Order: sequence, then C-alpha cells, then structure tokens
Amino acid sequence: MDRIYLDHAATSPVHPHVAEKMIQVLTDSFGNASSIHSFGREARRILDESRQTIADSIHARFNEIIFTSGGTEADNYAILGTAEAAGGKGKHIISTAIEHHAVLHTLQYLETKGYEVTYLQPDETGRIDVEDVKKALRDDTILVSVMYGNNEVGTVQPIAEIGALIKQHQAYFHTDAVQAYGLVKLDVDALNVDMLSVSAHKIGGPKGIGFLYARTGTVLKNRNFGGEQERKRRPGTENIASIAGFAEAVRIVQQTLPDKQKQYQAYKKRFIEILQQEKVNVILNGSATASLPHVLNLSFPGTDVESMLVNLDLAGIAASSGSACTAGSIEPSHVLVAMFGKKSERLRNSIRFSFGIANSMEQVETAARKTAEIVRRFQEK
Repeated sequence: MDRIYLDHAATSPVHPHVAEKMIQVLTDSFGNASSIHSFGREARRILDESRQTIADSIHARFNEIIFTSGGTEADNYAILGTAEAAGGKGKHIISTAIEHHAVLHTLQYLETKGYEVTYLQPDETGRIDVEDVKKALRDDTILVSVMYGNNEVGTVQPIAEIGALIKQHQAYFHTDAVQAYGLVKLDVDALNVDMLSVSAHKIGGPKGIGFLYARTGTVLKNRNFGGEQERKRRPGTENIASIAGFAEAVRIVQQTLPDKQKQYQAYKKRFIEILQQEKVNVILNGSATASLPHVLNLSFPGTDVESMLVNLDLAGIAASSGSACTAGSIEPSHVLVAMFGKKSERLRNSIRFSFGIANSMEQVETAARKTAEIVRRFQEK
C-alpha cells in the first residue's frame, strides 16, 4: 500500500538538495564560526551568506535575523524578551485565542507573573477584526502578537492593517509566520511588524532551526547567557549545517513560491470537488478566500475524529486533528472552540489535510476518494 502524506502543516520532508547541502557542510566545513583560523572563517562565510539569504527573503536587514532552535523558541524570545525589557512601560499584552501553543503557553506563564493578556476572539472563519485590536489597545500595552496564518484552519489575519494601526503606539507587533513563510510573500516593512517567527522544518528544511526577525531598535531582554554569538542575543556555537540547510530550503521555496501557491490551491479545490462528487456531507472550517494555500480543515458531520484518523491511517493517509503539538491526545481544538464554541459538533469531527512537496495531484485525488469511502461508512450508519 502506497502511503500518502497530507500533514505538511505538522512538518515537511527534508528536500533532497537541503540534505545534500547539510551533509556537505557537516563533512567539509566543521569549523567553529567564532574561530579566526581558516576553518572558522569558512564556517563564518556560510553563516553570513545564509543569514543574508534569509534576510532577503522577508526584505529585512542582515543583522535583524536571530537564529533560534525553531518557531517555538522564536515565539518565546519575542514575547518574554519584550515583556522583560518593557520596564515601567506597562504589563498589558494583546493576542488571540487561536494562537499556536508556543505563544499561548508563554502568555499564560506571563499571567502568573502579573501581566495582563487580552485574548481577541475570531469570527466563524477564524479571522480577527482589526477594530477589536483597536478597542483593546491601551496606554500600557507593550506587545501585540497575532499569527499570520493559522496552523489548524489556515485562516490568514489582516497583519498589515493591524501593523499600521499600532505603528505609532509604543507596543511592539509580533507575528508567528511559521505556517505562512515559504508559501506567502512576506515583506516586514509592508506588514509593519517588529518581530516575526519562522521555523525551517515547515518548508523542507531540517528540524531544530528557525529564526526570529527583530527590527532594528527592538529591545529584547536576553533569555540565555554565554558567548557573543548572534550579537549576544543568543549565545552558543552556531548550528552551521542546519543553518546552511535552512538557507538552501529558503532559496528553493523562493524560486518556486508562485507555482506552489497555485499547485496547493488546486489540490484543495480538487479534494473538495471529489468529496462533493462522492456525495459526502462536508463543511469547510476556516475562510474560503483569506487562507493559506496548503491547509484544508474539513468537518464531516456524523463522524468521530479519533476513529477517522485511525481509519485514514489504515488506508495509508496521514492527516491530523489540528495542531501537531497535541497529537496523541485527541482533545478539542482550542482554535475550533474559539471559532464555534465548546458545544459545537465540529470539535469532534474535523480533520486537517495539509499539502506540500511530497504530494502530486494523483495522490490528492486518491486520498480524497479514500476519505470519501471512510466518511460514507460513518455517515450511512
């Protein structure tokens, strides 16, 4: 049985060219980038070239890229670093109820330390209203953190509009762009963001590497201490092989971005078409228009999410109930709760399919037909 991987929002397979690049660096360029001899200088060259490639991808400056261990660390650094550097400016933060747990759990920690957090609620498409942000802003607001595109339902937020709203405010603006990066053109100036988080493993890069963009002038209190790497913002010997792999993945996605957008949107459209042709009762969770191209979250009335995932897996289809961070414990999605309420049937029957480089149209059509067969077994009972 051929297995079909439709869980790219959780993680993506490493691109072959990325793996080749990493092996080359691991074997040929093993020096410490802080060393002044030729081995160290070679590592420094790779580090600098990679940083520039990544900075260019979001129209940022070279020194505004801070390498991290991934999106979670980048989110943590943005939020905790801002809060602890704020001093007497205030202890109020604005975010949303549909953020990734890397943001939500960090905010919950800050609440135990005396910070006040306003969690904005989305509409039924998962979208935040800019007016709600405006109403929540206070003189003591120090940070606004709103994700670019939701990892569970794919809904894209009005980031540029929110950024323009708070541009003259003292608050910093942070966006978790982990799901959007590599699939949407991002320009930090056009978006009016002060900080932006990214992870490599969502775009065909290695796990364990990411970055935080921090606009020049953004004051963050360090969370780690040691050497002077990353301009003293994140000490520790740099993971040169993973950074080089990350940069290679960035080069690849930048070259293929428009084509991939169209391809994944075509996958989503075809998947739904086949379900409808097969007379399956299905409802879209999220926005039909303001959505990431690769994420498709569907509600199947009359089914059970846990049984659905088991049956899909037995049929060779890898999908998800939502956030990968809650995999293994089928708990109600906090995103769907925020969109539809705690009593909604959608909490118990929604599946996320997410497309990527491992897929072809033939696979998508096969997966849709197999999904239809499974759903009909539940709905016809």
